[in-house]
Amino acid sequence: MNGTSTARAAAPGYRAGRTLPLRVEAARQLRRRRTLVVGGILAVLPFVLIAAFAIGGRSGGRDGRVTLMDTATASGANFAATAVFVSAGFLLVVPVALFCGDTVASEASWSSLRYLLAAPVPRVRLLLSKLTVALGFSAAAILLLPLVALAAGTAAYGWGPLRIPTGGSLPADTAVARLAAVVLYVFVSQLVTAALAFWLSTVTDAPLGAVGGAMGLTVLGNVLDAVTALGHWRDLLPAHWQYAWADILQPHAEWGGMIKGAAVSTAYAMVLFALAFRHFRAKDVVS
Repeated sequence: MNGTSTARAAAPGYRAGRTLPLRVEAARQLRRRRTLVVGGILAVLPFVLIAAFAIGGRSGGRDGRVTLMDTATASGANFAATAVFVSAGFLLVVPVALFCGDTVASEASWSSLRYLLAAPVPRVRLLLSKLTVALGFSAAAILLLPLVALAAGTAAYGWGPLRIPTGGSLPADTAVARLAAVVLYVFVSQLVTAALAFWLSTVTDAPLGAVGGAMGLTVLGNVLDAVTALGHWRDLLPAHWQYAWADILQPHAEWGGMIKGAAVSTAYAMVLFALAFRHFRAKDVVS
């Protein structure tokens, strides 16, 4: 720490707030191959689903019940909602865990983290820059899928109201507004995974360990939520509320589940982010 203080004093014009600008960090992350691969997979998925529906045709549902999958080809809005439904549980977890879990640990694995701190970039500034960019890329990944799905679905199935599986429909403009709220909620619900991956990224020097650990614990949450014997204890699991957004795709939107889910996710995320900053500020960085 003395070396950092000396460097600050010896560097005329040094401003801690100007170190590691967000545009620089964003440009570095954007050029990475894993960013391009993730973006490509999310952009291609809607077209894979369209091909699957074209090959397999329409299903009749179980026991005569109509589900969101059965109405996927009713309109572009229906197709976008279906794309979010099939990907929210796991696929959208991957880019969030990847962007947030890889960001600090990768610097340590490349042995460049100590050079950033010797620049000198204050530790809190470094974490804030990396976390902001990681969350920005995560939000972009979550937004990319429904946007492409809406455009591709509209081209394939036409622009029209969102047909509700339980009966009735939502006008197209209302459906798009509700879908925007769904995407925002999905991002908020993924903050737990983001915070867990980011905390692990400050603990370990292995990026795959941070990413895999966050994904593994997220899957464990889904498994525990399926254990009905836990009763009301499941309400404390973020996974229990991951599909609460389905309640607003109704003629009379119900926001209660989304509010509870957002509160649970935000509470866990704040604790995990605080742990990440606390641990990194006292960490002995040797790589």
